[in-house]
Amino acid sequence: MTMKPFDWQFPYPSQRMPVLARNAVATSQPLAAQAGLRMLLKGGTAVDAVLATAITLTVVEPTSNGIGSDAFCILWDGSKLHGLNASGRSPAAWNLDRYKGHKAMPTRGWDAVTVPGAVSAWVALSERFGKLPFADLFEPAIRYAADGYMVSPTIARLWAKQAPELKDMPGFAEHFMPHGRAPGMGEKFVAPAHAKTLRRIAETKGEAFYKGDLAESMSVHARKHGGAMTLEDLAAHTVDWVEPLAHDYRGYTLHEIPPNSQGIAAQIALGILEGFDMSAIPVDSADSLHLQIEAMKLAFADAYEYVSDSDTMRVKNAELLDKEYLRSRGRLIDLKKANTPRHGVPSRGGTVYLTAADESGMMVSYIQSNYQGFGSGIVVNGISMQNRGYGFVLRPDHPNVVAPRKRPFHTIIPAFVTQNGQPVMSYGVMGGSMQAQGHAQIMIRLADYQQNPQAASDAPRWRVDQGLDVNIEQGVPAGVLDDLKRRGHNVVQADRWSTDFGRAQLIYKLDDGYFAASERRTDGQAVGY
Repeated sequence: MTMKPFDWQFPYPSQRMPVLARNAVATSQPLAAQAGLRMLLKGGTAVDAVLATAITLTVVEPTSNGIGSDAFCILWDGSKLHGLNASGRSPAAWNLDRYKGHKAMPTRGWDAVTVPGAVSAWVALSERFGKLPFADLFEPAIRYAADGYMVSPTIARLWAKQAPELKDMPGFAEHFMPHGRAPGMGEKFVAPAHAKTLRRIAETKGEAFYKGDLAESMSVHARKHGGAMTLEDLAAHTVDWVEPLAHDYRGYTLHEIPPNSQGIAAQIALGILEGFDMSAIPVDSADSLHLQIEAMKLAFADAYEYVSDSDTMRVKNAELLDKEYLRSRGRLIDLKKANTPRHGVPSRGGTVYLTAADESGMMVSYIQSNYQGFGSGIVVNGISMQNRGYGFVLRPDHPNVVAPRKRPFHTIIPAFVTQNGQPVMSYGVMGGSMQAQGHAQIMIRLADYQQNPQAASDAPRWRVDQGLDVNIEQGVPAGVLDDLKRRGHNVVQADRWSTDFGRAQLIYKLDDGYFAASERRTDGQAVGY
């Protein structure tokens, strides 16, 4: 099958060129990408490659994920798509009374930690789609944790930025500040407790993490430090195989994990933009950026009001993606003026991303995250715990209000693109609320402007923050920025090293192999053979 053509030009400054190969892995840290490639060379599937990469990332990119992360996956098995929701639920003891007196959910400590789901994702994916022994997937990660590795530049910057705030959290300094500080660029870092825990997970196929000695150590630590997590909470955890949520855009179909994830926000924004002839508007112009920003603000207004655990959603996904509803939302956009929209009323009816593909046709889009950098700051036996509980709200009438054994609103989202029912691209743009925005921006560049995946990921990005605030990367012409300001956008231009705009990784299916891209904003690498 011949895909829609794209432009092979590379118009933006970049540190990367794509890798063209029949087997490929792309992620944000080179050692992790190479760990995945090793599994492909051993005869493993794209799932084996993704899992080895993900497990290694817990060691070599701890500023964004850890053993205590959550995870999601969209996978093309060669003939159909599968979705996996491995996000964790809140402890049974969590309710509004527990957070009485708080204006918002805590960002640090045990009261921000929901049950970690990443380990369960590793087990579930390996059992269903892997070929190699489960323990083999851990070999590179265990080696780097036990023997050490040299910290890469972007990771070192993020580590130094976060460590001062987290140094007093239980277990953090002991594990992540062995010399009383964050390790510098090129400095060797060794994590023996991390290695030991990975060995236990490998040899028990995750059983120790949810029902054995590791679960016991987490529950004891939580009790000691005022947390509510119990052995029963950990043992009750389950993953869900789900149908990815599909939405058509300009002849492509963008697939996202359905709520509790924010992926639907990217689809809402694209649905709104379908009412505008984007291809007739010059790429990177003020008109193009203004329309995208305004559509994204409308999408977030709805997502933040309605998205929650699927069991507590009060509107259906189809209602939020209804074409007439999205057209009505699009009519709210003023082409000459920035607005701060409210949610509509539909008719009633820190993160790592990685992707791999193999020559059998399997393509995997996978994401795991601790949320805000290192997450909660809690570290137990090398297990860095996420702070996904911060995704809940404390408004009693909101569908995403904190409650027992409930999944919170989630920012991490893997993406997958098909065309006429066939795979086109697995991709993701890590980074909090930037993820939905990045998914939409890359789709627009692919579908409306025919840019290739490397160019689409290297292009300057914008990020909607709050109200009229818009953060924009360097590389956007001054005249465009001035035009946006005249329309009422509060434009802030980011510095060269900002990591606030996501770090995309992409694999695009060619007729005889793959086009793999890792963007310039991180230490990442695309590899293949």
